[in-house]
Amino acid sequence: MVDNKLISLLKIVEYGSYTKAARQLSLTQPAISQHVRQLENSFGVKIFERAGGKMRLTRQGEYLVAYAKRITVLTERLKELIENEENSASSYNVGITNSSEGHAIVEALAAYANGNPGLNLKLVTAAPERLFNMLREYEVDFAVVDSNVGPEFDSTRLDTDKLVLCVSPTHPLIKAKQVSLAQLKKEKLILRNANGSTSGLFTAALGKLGLNLSDFNVVMEIESIATVKDLIRHEYGVAVLALSACAKDVNKGELVALNIERLSSPHEINIVYPSDFKHEDLINGIINTYNSRKQN
Repeated sequence: MVDNKLISLLKIVEYGSYTKAARQLSLTQPAISQHVRQLENSFGVKIFERAGGKMRLTRQGEYLVAYAKRITVLTERLKELIENEENSASSYNVGITNSSEGHAIVEALAAYANGNPGLNLKLVTAAPERLFNMLREYEVDFAVVDSNVGPEFDSTRLDTDKLVLCVSPTHPLIKAKQVSLAQLKKEKLILRNANGSTSGLFTAALGKLGLNLSDFNVVMEIESIATVKDLIRHEYGVAVLALSACAKDVNKGELVALNIERLSSPHEINIVYPSDFKHEDLINGIINTYNSRKQN
């Protein structure tokens, strides 16, 4: 069980006051205050300070809250693991980047889950930095990301990818084998949302060439990759996407992927996980399923 003092602390942070936290926990305010004092005495720190009439966490308080969240999540995950073990089931939280929504990895995850009775994979879609934070807090067991992975986590390479220009099959540019940046500047450009990994890769690649997005005719920024591809099909514009995100549409003849001169930006797709929770059999099984489907 999670220490009640930590639960009180998290409620104070969530609701911004001792009174509201006490109400949520059906406790008195003095009881909540006592929990905070006990934590401060145990760790020899001051958790909250007043600034401008408002209560805020000290640096040490931030550390304590961060670890309290991890302890809470890990405790819940442990309960879930024990319950699943008793029921011959298993459940994992899997993070994927926004750009991976249309990626073959999602189908590989589904195929692997279907082939393993009792396995439940819960997918969470978010930007890479959000997924890294979720890994730190153990809110996801592992994540599929197409951005750089620092030394903080362990990772296994799943595949490689690159940026391409996706256009409709009737677009005049399909006559060329690759598109120049000068040609791209003349097109109506549809972007994935600015916080997504694809946009980040595109922006970084432009930066290396001394360019930025303001040099292009960006007409829309959209969260959903499915909507982006629909707009391309209906010739409302073109989009720079990861090849993996539009490969299926290209194979069906619904879209055409063109190389962009000096801007292919090859990068890895990795499965990332905390070093203390590797889930090796699960991850290897998913990779084998992915590779098997890719070859067929």
